[in-house]
Amino acid sequence: MATPKVLVLRCAGINCNEETAHAWNMVGAEAEQVHLNRLLESPGILDRYAVVSIPGGFSYGDDIASGKVLATELTIALGDALRRFVDRGGMVWGICNGFQVLVKTGLLPGTLRDGHRVAATLTWNDSHRYEDRWVHVRLDGRLCPVVEKDGAVIELPVAHGEGKFVTGTPEELAALEAEGRVVLRYVSPSGGKPVYPENPNGAMGDVAGICDATGRVFGLMPHPERFLTPWQHPRWTRERHRTEGDGLSLFRGAVRALKGS
Repeated sequence: MATPKVLVLRCAGINCNEETAHAWNMVGAEAEQVHLNRLLESPGILDRYAVVSIPGGFSYGDDIASGKVLATELTIALGDALRRFVDRGGMVWGICNGFQVLVKTGLLPGTLRDGHRVAATLTWNDSHRYEDRWVHVRLDGRLCPVVEKDGAVIELPVAHGEGKFVTGTPEELAALEAEGRVVLRYVSPSGGKPVYPENPNGAMGDVAGICDATGRVFGLMPHPERFLTPWQHPRWTRERHRTEGDGLSLFRGAVRALKGS
């Protein structure tokens, strides 16, 4: 695949579509912003793309719960089409509100290898307020191809009110971890166990991002599209020199996987 094509979904309330499309274009993909109405009219247009990317924002004002309305639309009208898309090798990305959407559709976390379906959601932050800050996360690339360097600790910004990942039981979380499904985990700046606000929402297991059993459906609460260049970091003049923003590597890892390199 020479140039992977990415569908960046638009709908009422999504507001990170421009940055997300720019990120994909920076790493050699060809991003096209497509309104949800066009996709609902013609689900077959998914066949044109290698990635469906659901950006952050406040889809439909986050009425009922964050991402719930959009998730319901996708489940009812496009559930089968999205599952076929993943089965043929397509990637589905959800960033922040997009992650909330994927969890509420049931595409994440999906089923375990034994067929057990994990009950999970993203709920209100323990702080009971909107968290807008920078965090450190450790990457686990055992299953998800977006990770270029397994075990690396990177910085990314978060901005959410309902980012606390929880599973129905601790055993279900342990099973996800055992299968390599926890792709991003909040850590302290030194890479150790985080405390608030290093874990900004109180997520079980400090989970910041997960994938499904295929590794191709991926969701995360931090915003990699907001840290593509060094000067987007608030301390870029005072810390070590960076050649790029930490978020860019996740998009590049996905494109490399799609190209088979």
